[in-house]
Amino acid sequence: MKYDCAIVGGGPAGLNAALVLGRARRSVALFDSNQPRNRVTHASHGFITRDGVKPAEFRRIAYEELLHYPSVQHRQSEVIEIHSADHGFELATASGERVQARKLILSAGLKEIFPDIEGIHDFYGTSLFNCPFCDGWELKDQPLAVISDHPAVFHKLKLLLNWSRDIIACTNGNQSLLNVEQRHELIARGIQVVDTPIASLSGTEGILERVHFTDGTEIMRSGGFIDPVQLPYASFQETLGYETSDNGGIVADTMGKTSVAGLFAAGDMAYVMPSQLIYAAASGSKAAISVMAELTEEDWQSM
Repeated sequence: MKYDCAIVGGGPAGLNAALVLGRARRSVALFDSNQPRNRVTHASHGFITRDGVKPAEFRRIAYEELLHYPSVQHRQSEVIEIHSADHGFELATASGERVQARKLILSAGLKEIFPDIEGIHDFYGTSLFNCPFCDGWELKDQPLAVISDHPAVFHKLKLLLNWSRDIIACTNGNQSLLNVEQRHELIARGIQVVDTPIASLSGTEGILERVHFTDGTEIMRSGGFIDPVQLPYASFQETLGYETSDNGGIVADTMGKTSVAGLFAAGDMAYVMPSQLIYAAASGSKAAISVMAELTEEDWQSM
């Protein structure tokens, strides 16, 4: 069987794209390896009617709604190869299955690379987060640590003052991260900057308590934010030849259309910012609408 569209990635972008296409009576193969980036997060926020939903519950509800449409098939399998084929694409999975589709949406999301700090995974998703819009409310008015060597950390520190006035910036040894003027501005607003590398984090039951530095000093913090390096969870650039940005994301227009005919990108794989459920879901919907526009025109010409 040749599907109208294959979707690689079952996050909010892929799920919403499948929903739009299913409701349009298009045949869809949704490939989901069940490794969402937010699986370690205790709750997701900022999505109206689902504020505070657990990621697993969000996915359960989404599939319950999605599979109501008979033309949508959920395939819990990892796609390992994709090639251009006659009038579309051919996908191969880790289990040996091969599927053809007229159109393709890549929405496999990102993977996160964390700094080598002992204990960091004990707190990520419970008291240490990435996105202030997603989890800032839960850490409001608490003593926070911002652990980052990302160039945009100065903006993030300014942003976090909306939730807490007790913030310490930890550059983890990157003394060139903040310039002299930025450091003066931060100090003037009560934000301390610590350049000493971090040795470890400690706390109890996922709640951060202390940040330990390599010089033997430590600070008391009850939560914070970190900027892990984010890379595409899966890359098919070598075989498909789509254009990528400097940060490795797929270059796409506002409706998800890439530089390759018939190929669309949605969600964090196209580096939709900020990285939130509601943005990702919206990008999936737009990509699906673009797919529908192309399928409709092709079918019209063939009548």
